[in-house]
Amino acid sequence: MTTTDPTAATPDQQPNVTPGLTPLEQMTAGEPTVLWNDSADPRELAQSIAWGAVGATCNPVIAVACVKADLSRWTARMAELARQRPTASESEIGWTVVEEISLEAAEMLRPAYERHEGVNGRLSMQTDPRLHRDARALADQAEYFSSLADNIIVKIPATSTGIVAIEDAVSRGVSINVTVSFSVPQALAAAEAIERGMRRRESAGHDVSRMGHVVTIMVGRLDDWLKDVVSRDGIEIDPEHLEWAGIAAFKRAYAVFQERGYRSRLLSAAFRNTRQWSELIGADAVISPPFTWQQKIQATGHVPVPRIDEPVEDEVLESLLGLADFRRAYEPDGMSVEEFDAFGPTRKTLRQFLGADEELDRLVRDVLVPHPLP
Repeated sequence: MTTTDPTAATPDQQPNVTPGLTPLEQMTAGEPTVLWNDSADPRELAQSIAWGAVGATCNPVIAVACVKADLSRWTARMAELARQRPTASESEIGWTVVEEISLEAAEMLRPAYERHEGVNGRLSMQTDPRLHRDARALADQAEYFSSLADNIIVKIPATSTGIVAIEDAVSRGVSINVTVSFSVPQALAAAEAIERGMRRRESAGHDVSRMGHVVTIMVGRLDDWLKDVVSRDGIEIDPEHLEWAGIAAFKRAYAVFQERGYRSRLLSAAFRNTRQWSELIGADAVISPPFTWQQKIQATGHVPVPRIDEPVEDEVLESLLGLADFRRAYEPDGMSVEEFDAFGPTRKTLRQFLGADEELDRLVRDVLVPHPLP
């Protein structure tokens, strides 16, 4: 796995550098690229905000990590909730904890929300992945989450069902973070759904100026899937080229977003190398690395320079285009909406999120029905 970025500028290569700023501070000192923290852990978020972060996220995997990181606190809270709500299920108690974790993070981001007039300063809450087959249930839960705080943004997957739910939720006034999204076709379909929802809301006489939609491309998860495919099928390809797949898809999607004037921004997530930061600098977009990757970026000492408009090298792109699943992810018409659900990264990621839901249930179960033996 590549963790360094030999293409990034070093301090002596880049003029107009503000002395004393770290790489992320240098990036966030200007516009338009912004930093969000891919975690709702309060300690990580506080440090990320100090580096300039103006957003954060929570999902089932992150929620479980937050609970485990402060297990005594959250198990005590689960026990308290169980006493207060004696008929509540494991899932209901677990998701109440998710709400509380999310609301704490949202409050930490409120100053940025006010400063950016709703565009940033948002905490992303993810809809329950167990609802992924029901568009109405996804939109209903998104509307509920949105009501918890005015700086909540809600994650809905870029599946065939999710695209329907996105339009519905946006029309109800919900700001959306599209998730389970790895490709140009998914990003474009989601952006179009957001536009349809915005037009419906505007037609109903509502103000949409403080809505702050983002469309995620989980760049590293596309890389991961292609690595799985070449290993499974015995395909010979330069392993270094696979580190560029998500970057190439993001750059392609960004060009189309700019051309079409969508009112949503792209968000880069699921980092696997520091190029997934440096190659996207200069975009009117969100870069959302996990906290550990922010630490790695800071340690490089590299100075961010605008590279979003620099194409991926022809040799690398030609190599990647030899892979059918990369072509599906890279070409704007590479997949229909109906094909999103069967795309390998979609199934793999949904299963991970569903597994995290099950793990959260088990954590609650250990509180409600403790093990009989110590």
